[in-house]
Amino acid sequence: MDNLKSLLDKNKEWAARVVRDDPEFFERLVKQQTPDCLWIGCSDSRVPANQIVDLQPGQMFVHRNVANVVTHSDVNCQSVIQYAVQALQVRHIIVVGHYGCGGVKAALERGSVSGVADCWLGHVRDVIAQHKDVLAGEDKPWRKHAMLCELNVLEQALNVCTSPVVTEAWASGKALSVHGWIYGLRDGRLRHLDFAIDQPQDPDVVRERALKLIMQARRDHDASSGTSG
Repeated sequence: MDNLKSLLDKNKEWAARVVRDDPEFFERLVKQQTPDCLWIGCSDSRVPANQIVDLQPGQMFVHRNVANVVTHSDVNCQSVIQYAVQALQVRHIIVVGHYGCGGVKAALERGSVSGVADCWLGHVRDVIAQHKDVLAGEDKPWRKHAMLCELNVLEQALNVCTSPVVTEAWASGKALSVHGWIYGLRDGRLRHLDFAIDQPQDPDVVRERALKLIMQARRDHDASSGTSG
């Protein structure tokens, strides 16, 4: 209980500090939220969406789950997408993974995770099966893990593109784009995975193009650092 009380105390201090620095902050916040982007990210506590892009509350709509998974059967995620697109009129949906993702690692290693979590990670294992040849080309475990983090972003972003809400928005001429990003815990930097779609496209063509760019970026990195490991 003492630990929870400290959170309440910190909240009180934070609220007082915000009002002191910006007396009208909460008045503006109450009126409405007008985010331009929907962030679909991982639940990992080390990846706080607003903070790492330096945005204030109300400036970005956020959905998070283990391993930033997007499936058509997940009514929670699909409801968030619907509200973001139809009610909030966001112009960008960004799927954001991160290197060092525990969920991705568990799916890759098929470790001791069990129960509902193991069922959920089946979606990531589907990505592993789909890209088994690419992953087999990485001989070091940490590189394979990093590659899977990127591939998972790619596949989940493609799932966003085929969400009924997104396809309907594009069919009606709405300006909406879907992006795939990845975050580095070691340096705090976001990297665009060269995935940006703003109209219906063949998923296989998009996947092939994005995969080529991911592989080229990896080769360029290896060349610049003088190492493949």
